[in-house]
Amino acid sequence: MNKTILLAAALLALPAGVHAQNAADPLMARALRLHRGTPLVDGHNDLPWEIREKAQGDLGAMDPRGSLPANHTDIPRLRAGGVGGVFWAAYVPVDRTGREAAGFALQQIGLIKRMTEASPELEMATTADGIVAIHRRGHIASLIGIEGGHAIDNSLDVLRQFHELGVRYMTLTHANTLDWADAATDSAKHGGLTAFGEEVVREMNRLGMLVDLSHVSAETMKDALRVAEAPVIFSHSSARAIADMPRNVPDDVLRLLPANGGVVMVNFYSGFIDPAAARQITGLGAVQQQLTAQYPNDPQARQRALDEWMAAHPLPRGSVATIADHIDHIVKTAGIDHVGIGSDFDGVTSLPEGMEDVSRFPYLTVELLRRGYSDADVRKILGGNVLRAMRAAEQTAVRIQRQRGPSSANIDVLDRRPVSR
Repeated sequence: MNKTILLAAALLALPAGVHAQNAADPLMARALRLHRGTPLVDGHNDLPWEIREKAQGDLGAMDPRGSLPANHTDIPRLRAGGVGGVFWAAYVPVDRTGREAAGFALQQIGLIKRMTEASPELEMATTADGIVAIHRRGHIASLIGIEGGHAIDNSLDVLRQFHELGVRYMTLTHANTLDWADAATDSAKHGGLTAFGEEVVREMNRLGMLVDLSHVSAETMKDALRVAEAPVIFSHSSARAIADMPRNVPDDVLRLLPANGGVVMVNFYSGFIDPAAARQITGLGAVQQQLTAQYPNDPQARQRALDEWMAAHPLPRGSVATIADHIDHIVKTAGIDHVGIGSDFDGVTSLPEGMEDVSRFPYLTVELLRRGYSDADVRKILGGNVLRAMRAAEQTAVRIQRQRGPSSANIDVLDRRPVSR
């Protein structure tokens, strides 16, 4: 298919609102050219979890090749949004532990691969060059990231098997602190990474798997940056200086990124980007405690009361400009080479006005152009920075593999935990 036909197909896929703004706003025409010329790589999308939860993993019952209006993502809207690559999250709930967590991750990896194989518009990618080549063919690159380091069951052998299956990043923790790493939203037990946690980072570097620091504590972030030989990513996090949430990245960590080469991929969830929404979520814990005391033996009544409170206190959504504010802050603090996009579409309950689904990415690009970002800088934000980080991780893996083989580290030895039988 020649470029003219591809361009026509892309324009036909755009929603009516984009057509209208394209005619009225030269910035939209410029934005669409940028999307066609460089792959927008979204660091985190939870559609695989939605397919598992809503359709028990049955792609016939929930087919992303068609319209999925109850969700943020489907392939027609990915094309309309000018998306060049997506890291699909192989999310593992924190209540799945041990071998069950590893098995759960395998199921989600299988679902992502089935979804990709069933969709002619999608192609699996495991390298930066692969993403670029797929984008040039007019397709969308599918990539796999495991969300939750508990999926490896404290085993570097399991980590290596995930890499063999095509996983190219792993979020070190999810909501809960692990045996080897502290999470942002749980009690700190280790002051960051344990010795085994540091070995997980080293082995990921040896494999060429990106170390993802979304969800981890600030001390874990700093420990990982100290140990890492390759760029890290934050696949779906924003700036804590703007929205004061522990899931966001503090300025002292942002200032460490230039030396590492890492990238913060900005999350779109209202509670992580809008300052008032962040304050409201922070106060929600006190509301939950009050309701627990009020209904100690009636979880259904407690949930009804919480739903009523939430309905009476809707979360401020923010706007496309709010997302751009986080990008501005990261650029100011860490530099233009250290910011990207990690939407968290289909993993969140509230999104900014104007950013309701994956078709809306060009409106963020327009906002960046309106703020004076050059075409070259926008290309970095859309995908150039994460592609650079991936290439650096791939090159680091080649170097390390010449120096040493697979780590045989054992958590019970490194962290001196009693061996359970």
